[in-house]
Amino acid sequence: MTTPIEPPVPPAKPAPLRPGRKLGPIADGVGSVHRAWLEPLRCTYLNSGLTLSYLSARVPLAKSKLSELLRGTGLYPRWEIILSLSTQLQMPSWPLYQLWRQAALEAQKSNDWIERSSEKASVTTSQTPPLDHRAFRETVEDDYRLYAQVFLDDDQRDTAIANTFDILWLRWNEALASPDTRRFAWNTLRTTVMARTPHIDGRPRPEFGAAAFDTVALRTLTADTERMYQLAESLQLFKAMSRLPDQQLDVMVLRQLYRICPEGVSTLLGVPIATIRSSERHAAHFLESVICPPPETEGNTA
Repeated sequence: MTTPIEPPVPPAKPAPLRPGRKLGPIADGVGSVHRAWLEPLRCTYLNSGLTLSYLSARVPLAKSKLSELLRGTGLYPRWEIILSLSTQLQMPSWPLYQLWRQAALEAQKSNDWIERSSEKASVTTSQTPPLDHRAFRETVEDDYRLYAQVFLDDDQRDTAIANTFDILWLRWNEALASPDTRRFAWNTLRTTVMARTPHIDGRPRPEFGAAAFDTVALRTLTADTERMYQLAESLQLFKAMSRLPDQQLDVMVLRQLYRICPEGVSTLLGVPIATIRSSERHAAHFLESVICPPPETEGNTA
């Protein structure tokens, strides 16, 4: 895997001060895909220097309703409102529409409601992401898909990947201004994937036992008995891996399931190779301490 070329990082600009009451945080009950388009919309607004009063005079929505929209409260907004707001904020409409539409479906909005709310506000499909965004996507997309398919089925995996790059398109300037674009992008992928991943007993432990059916070790075995014991061992390993801290889990998924070299993992996650080796070492030590040795087969019994 080649290292993506890092574009020059623009200097960070402090958010401008604006008169009036400070905008409240996003409401706790906002869904993950709704949040995915709402956060960059809020960020762009907060960095624009524009006020709710200014926007309310140009967007067909009262100031109080705009505040609700930017906090994710009240009714799910119609696309014509979001498009009008994004135009004022000079945001790309196509990735915003993709995420808005999916969040509408997850909010139990019908296809008829979606069509009616957007019939007066068409969005062009000819928009393309920035050139460096497209180059970055070509570099990492295959590896991102490998990671996502450990936790999600094919449909959910493809949706998570599409969402990830739509979010990055909306937040690309923020990604470029971050300490490391690759790390920003990986965190975006991870957040998107984990929002769709079932978790064990409602705790922050991802469920990914299905990945045991597609491990490198299993693909190299032919005998049914060997495959049975390897499957049991893999399921035990994955259950223990779900208890690892986030970075250690990601490193072990990429290193153990796909045999990606430490340098490749370092490039993909945007962290130093020493951190990758340390994470793998600590993760291996933990797993050795909690995993029981596999039962001996009859042929191996002393």
